[in-house]
Amino acid sequence: MVKIEISPGKFIGDDQPCFIIAEIGSNHNNDFILAKKLIDAAADAKVDAVKFQTFKAQHHYSKLTPGFSYLDNCNTYNLIKGLELDRSWHAPLKEYAESKNLVFLSSPCDTEAIDDLNNLGCLAYKVASFDLTDLDLISYMVKAGKTIILSTGLANWMDIQNAVNACRLAGNNNIVLLQCTSLYPAPVHLSNLRSIQTMRDAFGLLTGYSDHTEGDHTCLAAVTMGACIIEKHFTLDRSLPGPDHPFAIEPGPLKEMINKIRDIESAMGDGLKTGPRIEEMEMFKKGRRSLHARCNISKGQIITRDMLVTKRPGLGIEPHLREIIIGRLARTDILEDQWITWDMI
Repeated sequence: MVKIEISPGKFIGDDQPCFIIAEIGSNHNNDFILAKKLIDAAADAKVDAVKFQTFKAQHHYSKLTPGFSYLDNCNTYNLIKGLELDRSWHAPLKEYAESKNLVFLSSPCDTEAIDDLNNLGCLAYKVASFDLTDLDLISYMVKAGKTIILSTGLANWMDIQNAVNACRLAGNNNIVLLQCTSLYPAPVHLSNLRSIQTMRDAFGLLTGYSDHTEGDHTCLAAVTMGACIIEKHFTLDRSLPGPDHPFAIEPGPLKEMINKIRDIESAMGDGLKTGPRIEEMEMFKKGRRSLHARCNISKGQIITRDMLVTKRPGLGIEPHLREIIIGRLARTDILEDQWITWDMI
């Protein structure tokens, strides 16, 4: 069994419940009170962690970057500048999240952000899909020996291998790979959930799913595919201004999604077929079939095939033992329609 400590006393891995991350990202809209309300709502939904994004526009995008069509081609640099997280919020937000028993995470997009989070005692970093090929950033990140969550949107096998190698060369194998589709929102048919298991097999690492689709059904399917982490963009209100609100999940649906995930985990079971569970015993006894008397059978009479019929309940001898019963003597009178037990023959 593989497991990794992502926060003191909290683990992700094979024998652990799926770790749910509410991706607040930039949906705080530069409002500290809104950020805390998002943490409150995430805690109420029973997520395991909240995640922010820590970047500075000047280190993140060129001022000459073309606009994105899904954002109506607005000025990318100015948009990103307006979404920067005030880094003085890190400590109070982390403290507030932890007071709600949540893990505080962020995607640090520059070395200063990594240092800030390291100084706060964060045990894990998330590498955004767009930063997966920045091996210098990843190499700096892994020096602290923390868990590295690599999102693999847009990546081919070599991109992933290079990022994994950068971690392993630093002696860090606490790596989780997340399948992701880098579209906002992402169409369901591009989710490629089978890659969750394929990446695990190929790289020998824990794998999960970072979701940009609308609704919860793709996340639920990812859990059945073995995702040990689900990351889902989260907002209080999809109508709020900002690029990530429209496709994010709101508090009520988030809570429902997590309840469904926990139900799915419970339903997965251990894969063993060992017969009826204790809770099924009444059905086992009364609902299964057994051998019954087709007619009245007198004491001392030889039992023949035409005297037997298979019916419910299953309180008698199992049907597959019919040939053992045929030719035996009845020890007692057996009434028509009575199930036949071993003490009767």
